[in-house]
Amino acid sequence: MPKPKQRIALKIQYLGNGYNGWQRQTNEPSVQETIENLLTQVCGDKIVLHAAGRTDTGVHAAAQVAHFDTSSPIPAHKWAKVLSDRLPENILVRESVAVSPSWHARFSASWRRYRYVIYTAKLPNLFIQDYSWHFYRDRLDRDLIQQALAPMIGEQDLAAFQRAGSKRAHSRLNVHEAICWRDQDFIYIEVQASGFLYGMMRLLVGTLVDVGRSRLSVAEFTNIWQKRQRSAIKYAAPPQGLCLLQIGYPDNPFMATATEAIGDPNQRQMYLVPG
Repeated sequence: MPKPKQRIALKIQYLGNGYNGWQRQTNEPSVQETIENLLTQVCGDKIVLHAAGRTDTGVHAAAQVAHFDTSSPIPAHKWAKVLSDRLPENILVRESVAVSPSWHARFSASWRRYRYVIYTAKLPNLFIQDYSWHFYRDRLDRDLIQQALAPMIGEQDLAAFQRAGSKRAHSRLNVHEAICWRDQDFIYIEVQASGFLYGMMRLLVGTLVDVGRSRLSVAEFTNIWQKRQRSAIKYAAPPQGLCLLQIGYPDNPFMATATEAIGDPNQRQMYLVPG
């Protein structure tokens, strides 16, 4: 008689600069492959991870969520330590919980939140170069960037910020919040939405930088995305400044932590992130 299976949800942190993104690749290392191979080894049978979203090469995650099914007798709450003790140092499973068989890391999620970090000081900083975009040639006006973000709130078609190759059926999504703030030499851009298009955040930030240095007006920026002018988007911001910050669920199966107070400006620091 086959053993009953349970569904385990994982909250995962990783530094993306060592991987070719989340999704399993043919000839390149990925976060998914690294964790799946370990799960298969521990469980003794083939394990497939289903994630809330995919991150590109070099993009980080503070609280990626994924689930898998297993008949292993290991208790749900112990999987975090079992995996973290065996994973490379740039991947950490912060929490593991049992969820219902109908719960899905991707389809049960109601929103995702990303943060992009720009470092504006003239001199480079070795300790943050893997986690931010060093942009120093022109001064960036935070107020202009915030003005450009404001009209994006609500149900929108953001096809202008979608890279080629997407398999998504449409480019509409609901933007819950889009904010920009400065803290000394750092500029932070955070967007929370029901979902994200392929390459959306990096294309968005790359264009917002042109707004911030007055090469593109707020009105021109708004016209580009409202008229879905993909050809007007010139470049994408580099991947290392981007982090998948948090996934939201109507009935969150994970423990809330103090660092998940996203709305509190005192929590908005580069390394103090949800998870």
